[in-house]
Amino acid sequence: MSTARRLRIPGIAYGGDYNPEQWPEETWAEDTRLMREAGVTMVSVGIFSWALLEPSEGEYDFSRLDRILDLLHENGIAADLATPTACPPAWFFRAYPEALPVDRDGRRLSYGSRQTFCPSSPAYRRAALRIAKALADRYAAHPAVAMWHIHNEYGCHNAACYCDTSAAAFRTWLRTRYEDDLDALNRAWGTTFWSQWYYDWDEIIPPRATGAVPNPTHQLDWRRFCSDELLSLCTAERDVLHRAAPDIPATTNLMVLRTFDALDYWRWAPELDILSNDHYLMSDDPEAEIDIALSGDLMRSLAGGPWFLMEHSTGAVNWQQVNRAKRPGEMRRNALAHVAHGADGIAFFQWRASKAGAEQWHSAMLPHAGTDSQIWRDVVQLGADLRALAEVRGSSVSADVAIVWDWDARWALELPAQPSGELRYQDLVRDWYAPLWRAGVAVDFVRPGEPGLDRYKLVLAPSLYLVTEAAAANLARFTERGGTLAIGFHSGVVDENGHVFLGGYPGAFRDLLGVVTDELFPLLPGETAGLSGEVPTGATADLWSERVRLTGAQTVASYADGPLAGHPAVTRHHHGDGTAWYLATHPDQDTLATLLHHVRREAGVTPEHEAPAGIEVVRRRGTEADYLFLIDHAGKGAEAPADGVELLTGTPITGTVTIPPGGVAVVREPR
Repeated sequence: MSTARRLRIPGIAYGGDYNPEQWPEETWAEDTRLMREAGVTMVSVGIFSWALLEPSEGEYDFSRLDRILDLLHENGIAADLATPTACPPAWFFRAYPEALPVDRDGRRLSYGSRQTFCPSSPAYRRAALRIAKALADRYAAHPAVAMWHIHNEYGCHNAACYCDTSAAAFRTWLRTRYEDDLDALNRAWGTTFWSQWYYDWDEIIPPRATGAVPNPTHQLDWRRFCSDELLSLCTAERDVLHRAAPDIPATTNLMVLRTFDALDYWRWAPELDILSNDHYLMSDDPEAEIDIALSGDLMRSLAGGPWFLMEHSTGAVNWQQVNRAKRPGEMRRNALAHVAHGADGIAFFQWRASKAGAEQWHSAMLPHAGTDSQIWRDVVQLGADLRALAEVRGSSVSADVAIVWDWDARWALELPAQPSGELRYQDLVRDWYAPLWRAGVAVDFVRPGEPGLDRYKLVLAPSLYLVTEAAAANLARFTERGGTLAIGFHSGVVDENGHVFLGGYPGAFRDLLGVVTDELFPLLPGETAGLSGEVPTGATADLWSERVRLTGAQTVASYADGPLAGHPAVTRHHHGDGTAWYLATHPDQDTLATLLHHVRREAGVTPEHEAPAGIEVVRRRGTEADYLFLIDHAGKGAEAPADGVELLTGTPITGTVTIPPGGVAVVREPR
């Protein structure tokens, strides 16, 4: 979050997407009245209004938006004013049909939805910057405008376009990356394989549908290019807005979600004044609260402190196979869990549920049933809760543990033709994150080459298939200086170009871990291997195994059966003044929790606070007080030791705080 441009709204901002253009104007006064009743302090406006703001090319009609912003200001509600560039109007595509995206199979898509444009289209860029400038010039000084909202969910539906325009832009990007040296690209891509050598830059095309597996480094560079291409659109709009209004912060809603991996947010984060996230639960996730915590910690780490929850849902969404409503109390727990993990703003999609359109079955703050509904009562209660937590704003979370997260490694791991197609990066990371979350251990996320790792006692790298030599050396230095490091299987295997580090796996980490693997034995779906040693009785592993030979490490656990019986499965190695652990397999949940307990105990990492099972514990640290969040996901209620003031009720606490069944307690702890 930029220190120069801050959101000037007191307390925890509260609101959602507001789309008054979907409703008769006489509805607007009721909207603002109900917003005040709910405690709403800011709404996002204009996200999908391009067709109404610019009815024909270069001709603008801001009269409706003028009235909306004036009405919001009169009612003390700030505006997060959006550039409407996620949804070009039909007239644009009739005039510039070449701006429509082309999919991997060569089909040009049609308009009639959202984000159906080619990110490399010059016509789209001109039109987007033109309307962004018109908005910025008109509303830079409007008293309602507190933040700029650039576009909406970049890459959600058009992360990649395979048209000839995109191909030309890709070649330009590659010439910059490889310093105009085509031989360097050929070496990086390994194009001697399958006769792929390029003699001219114009021979290079996107990794379109082809007869067999495309070149993996080609695909990896394509993912990098697509992320950068969308980022260039975002920063171009940002610059237009900043020129018109230098003091107003700009954001765009990222999507740190289990289901989205298109953009490298480590590259995006420094370009935004405020980091915002959209987060939605998956109906088939039995422990979705873990995903909330993980995404919140990753957002806080990207932001370097507090962040803004731009969208989540009051109840059901509309885009999953089965869209379930939230259970009683779940919406409140979700929202306050986001606050616990660093959110200084809580917003929903959307304010009023649409009666028509593609998202008519998406829940909202004001549902189809109106104010005589449980959702509305919960929305009003949450507004009161956030007012009670106003002083939490600006505080953050301090962690002794860091988990390595890298989009390059994620992309590379999930490319086709891997030893196992069953590996999912975010699932592997979550498997390691979950035991720490259950134990109440605070976690940051870091890049593998992150400077200053010495501030942590423990660094975990659950999945780091791709790693640069510099990043591998960074993790080794952390260990040499006394840190504790744990690395998961199939890590350190390839460099930034996807080339295998020769000499045995885990490649870049062999010396650090004191092991060498000569062959991989991925397990079939449903297949398990028994484990023995310093693990619980009956321990098993699935997904992966490998034939490990010790070159200095000690065995912690071995395979108990199968082709690798007796070979090490978990090892521990002294390296410099520190210790490096290697988990060469994927242990069952209880076994992994036991192993990580041993690892963090060795590192001197203790839980944030004592609490019973089923209670999530997070502490945000402020300058004058700390704020202990206790969230009951088990629904049984509990008592936990605490002293201070419980902010949601205003109750002084001495010795013990009561967490109601399915409820939340937030205790201000004096320093």
